[in-house]
Amino acid sequence: MTLAPEDHTQQIPQGSYYSQSAPPAPPAPPTPPLGEGSRPAPKRESRVGQTIGVALLAAVLASGGTYAVTQLGDQGTAAATTSTTSTTNQNQGSSPTVVQGNATAPDWTAVSAAVTPSVVSINVTTQQGSGAGSGVVFDKSGHILTNNHVVGDATGNGAITVTLNDGRTYGATIVGTDPSTDLAVITLTNGPSDLTPITLGDSEALKVGDPAMAVGNPLGLSGTVTTGIVSALNRPVSTGTASESPLGQQQTSGDEVVTNAIQTSAAINPGNSGGALVNAKGELIGINSSIASLGQSSSGSQSGNIGIGFAIPVKEAKSIADQLIKSGKAQHAFLGVSTRDTVVSDGSAKRAGAQVVAVNGGTPAANAGIKNGDVIIAVDGQRIDSATALVAQIREMTAGDKTTLTVIRGGARQDVPVTLAVKPASSN
Repeated sequence: MTLAPEDHTQQIPQGSYYSQSAPPAPPAPPTPPLGEGSRPAPKRESRVGQTIGVALLAAVLASGGTYAVTQLGDQGTAAATTSTTSTTNQNQGSSPTVVQGNATAPDWTAVSAAVTPSVVSINVTTQQGSGAGSGVVFDKSGHILTNNHVVGDATGNGAITVTLNDGRTYGATIVGTDPSTDLAVITLTNGPSDLTPITLGDSEALKVGDPAMAVGNPLGLSGTVTTGIVSALNRPVSTGTASESPLGQQQTSGDEVVTNAIQTSAAINPGNSGGALVNAKGELIGINSSIASLGQSSSGSQSGNIGIGFAIPVKEAKSIADQLIKSGKAQHAFLGVSTRDTVVSDGSAKRAGAQVVAVNGGTPAANAGIKNGDVIIAVDGQRIDSATALVAQIREMTAGDKTTLTVIRGGARQDVPVTLAVKPASSN
């Protein structure tokens, strides 16, 4: 696979995904470069499909029975010794934490035993067909955290069934969905009292190269575990969905999904969506959501895992899940600017960034003194090299958070403190 050089000044390409119950449509034509001050309308599918933008590769959504084409945008030798592994249960009733005797050679057998009771298989049936995905047991009350694209179609007359790791199956209903983050919470109907909620980890403590395990229901093979590493952090993944009308014409609707994703080499395939990405302690660090792919084969079949998968960080997932359980809705942080990709001079070097093309009055950005023409190159020290990267960084924060934007204005750097607000329902 040959990768083209990254070009942060071009629009992120898009594609679409299809459920197994319907034949795939022809690939979408290449999207032209992003025009001055413009931004393409995000594609949104009725769960037959979802598009992910990222700047280099084509990718597929990892929901069972559903495939997606996405594009990528913008990151020693194990000791040959025997390790001793033990498990502890620091949170009563939750999955045990695995204590590794050799951090360079994790005991994945122990991790699998600790985590798989907390991961479930999800099947959704609607008038349009059926699909499958994964989920994680969030609490002992029967709440299951998963992806919106796994269960979103069941908001009408669809039926959801959840199968636990031990084979017991229960009906489920939707508690709340958040299309903007592609997260959802469902609850078991008359669920059991012996559920094992997954233990939550710290996604902010992750480092590139950390070991990781994906657990889920790929291709309907429940209880499957695959291992790899965290291969990149803060990977901006932009997702919209597109659906086909009865005449075969694409329609678009809904919010764009932008995630500051964890990238992993652990094998993820269709059906893994909504499942767990855990660390070597068996702690949840992300919700698996999509994979990179080389695209469709000449026969029209969809591609599977090529070792580049994406997960929603657990910090963001927990925040959204808590809100959905409490009120059925989720609020998002809001800055109040429109931006485009650009390249700006930073001293003697050139740097990609997000150029402000509009500042909405009365918003956090306006109150902080952000101006048209400012080029945002960092948020709290985290590099920003595209408009999508800025959206991804802000989206994983919460309203009321205080953050610092590093901007280049008039050729000089300056830091601008901003307090984020709640995103208005009417804003894009």
